[in-house]
Amino acid sequence: MLHHPTLEKLQSLRLFGMYKALIEQMRLPEVAALSFEERLGLLADRELTERQDRRLKTRLREAKLKHNACVEDLDYRAPRGLDRALLLQLATCRWIHDGLNLLINGPTGVGKTWIACALAQKACREGYSALYLRLPRLFEALGLAHGDGRFTKLMAGFAKTDLIILDDWGLAKLTAEQRRDLVELLDDRHGSRSTIVTSQVPVEHWHEVIADPTLGDAILGRLVHNAYRINLKGESMRKRHAPLTPTAPAE
Repeated sequence: MLHHPTLEKLQSLRLFGMYKALIEQMRLPEVAALSFEERLGLLADRELTERQDRRLKTRLREAKLKHNACVEDLDYRAPRGLDRALLLQLATCRWIHDGLNLLINGPTGVGKTWIACALAQKACREGYSALYLRLPRLFEALGLAHGDGRFTKLMAGFAKTDLIILDDWGLAKLTAEQRRDLVELLDDRHGSRSTIVTSQVPVEHWHEVIADPTLGDAILGRLVHNAYRINLKGESMRKRHAPLTPTAPAE
């Protein structure tokens, strides 16, 4: 007689974890041997787990990561210069807590974006917010935002995000507007939020990409001097993992 209205109240209070756990307890006769405090503790544990799972799904959905990657699946066997000790240190997310950055350099296909997404996924699991952005598309979005009045709101959202990935840095030289937008974005985050930059262009050539000495110093000062670095090398991982194409029979 008591259970039906209790279940309805749990649903109305949006205590869905407790709701599911109570239904399960009602179906298990052995639960009757537990004390009230033990049963209540199980219900509370289930509610906490459900809420944590929902928050994680929300963070991952909002992060819009390009790859469904996780640090536990990192491949250290390929000869591409991965430092296992550094990756394990980064996987603790302490650097995000400290507002530090990460620069990932290397040729096409060696896994720069995959590693960045894996670290962002770990950040989401640790309770941090994350966001994946391809730099060319970011500049397109910012250009439109200047025109329709959303620029301030968009930048405020970036400033609050714990970890942002700026992918494909250096595909083209920056315009004056892009330089100004990038300085503002990085200035809002400097020292309090973390940024991952992936690029085929070595860091020592980034000034050429920015194409302005003064703003180049400002941008690199906010990115490079408080950053970890991963310099990858070797052949493309896509090529290594590509399915073999059958060889045509000789005539």
